[in-house]
Amino acid sequence: MPKRILPLSDAQVSKAKPAEKDYKLSDGGGLHLLVTTSGGKLWRFQYRFDGKQKLLALGQYPEISLANARKRREEARTLLANEQDPSEAKKAAKKAEALKDASSFELVAREWFGKNDPVWSPGHALTVMCRLEKDVFPAIGSKPVSEITASDIRTMLLKIEARGAVETATRIKIMCGQVFRYAVATGRLEHDPSAALKSREIFRKREIRHHAAITDPKELAPLLMAIDEYQGTFVVKSALQLTPLLFVRPGELQNMEWSDIDFEEALWSIPAERMKMRQPHLVPLSRQSLSILQGLHPATGHGRYVFTGRGSRPMSNNSINAALRYLGYDSDTVTGHGFRATARTILDEVLGFRVDLIEHQLAHAVRDPNGRAYNRTSFLDDRRQMMQAWADYLYSLKAGVKMPASGVLPLTRKKKALV
Repeated sequence: MPKRILPLSDAQVSKAKPAEKDYKLSDGGGLHLLVTTSGGKLWRFQYRFDGKQKLLALGQYPEISLANARKRREEARTLLANEQDPSEAKKAAKKAEALKDASSFELVAREWFGKNDPVWSPGHALTVMCRLEKDVFPAIGSKPVSEITASDIRTMLLKIEARGAVETATRIKIMCGQVFRYAVATGRLEHDPSAALKSREIFRKREIRHHAAITDPKELAPLLMAIDEYQGTFVVKSALQLTPLLFVRPGELQNMEWSDIDFEEALWSIPAERMKMRQPHLVPLSRQSLSILQGLHPATGHGRYVFTGRGSRPMSNNSINAALRYLGYDSDTVTGHGFRATARTILDEVLGFRVDLIEHQLAHAVRDPNGRAYNRTSFLDDRRQMMQAWADYLYSLKAGVKMPASGVLPLTRKKKALV
């Protein structure tokens, strides 16, 4: 009869000492403890599969106790009973775990961000990453994308909504959908779990508000005068003065670079990557705008950005609105972005300029009679005249002077010019 192997005891395992050569302590059923010359104690399971003798590592003592080693042995024997190789099953499990780690939402989102970052404006890229790191990663970042449910996303979004950030929650839902669709496209997900969620169904109804703006010339005049009296930094004051003159988006003004400005041609060329519509844009500079920039150049002209903030970075994207609040204008009255509506309304309804010129200068999508998009140089001379007339008009408001009939139109409603 074969010699019966007695099971090991915890004391035997604990007290096993290294010898001159590695040796085994058998527990039966194919399980043994390998005691190495260096003092290591390694659990091993010896078995036959497909006619071959094989060995499966089960872990190291004391991290894996005798009881746990026996449990792993039984799991391996169950696989063998089902005609599965425990070693191959272990490799497959490791591979699945590695794939799981490589498919966490945070990893996929950062990969997606890296693909899009080169074509985004710096301000937009910063906003996206801040939203991910503040609200999304803490909630679902560590989960594999394949395990994230619509319920997980809904819980995260409602938490954001609860602090009053409904617009942020809505935009985060859209952003997460883009990440999930990227995961689908890269073979890590079958479908977008956020697609089942409709904003109108999960969020409270809210009043749709546009950027606050002043469109009455009588109210605009004191604001322009208040801007000239601003007591903050010279850089912010200059940006504040240029905001109504140029009526570009705040992020475009914030990231203005000296290399984009042609003083001789009186032209600001904004590259496509800094524009919302990803199309290059030209902004004619009036005499007043050039004067402000020339006055600022000695202060910041040695660097990259026209409006420098801390270090070599551009000023904060909240600088203009903060300055308006300092002047006593709340966010329900006027915002930096609102000056676009100011220009759009007055240039059309008061000064009578063609709507397509105004829209083109606002960098909106404008098409010719054949449906083709105008390029950035379209009607440049006409837009130069409009921008100079606009600057003259704003300065006349500050001075309280009515312009002559041969110059910029006075504060009377004119018929709209034919487009």
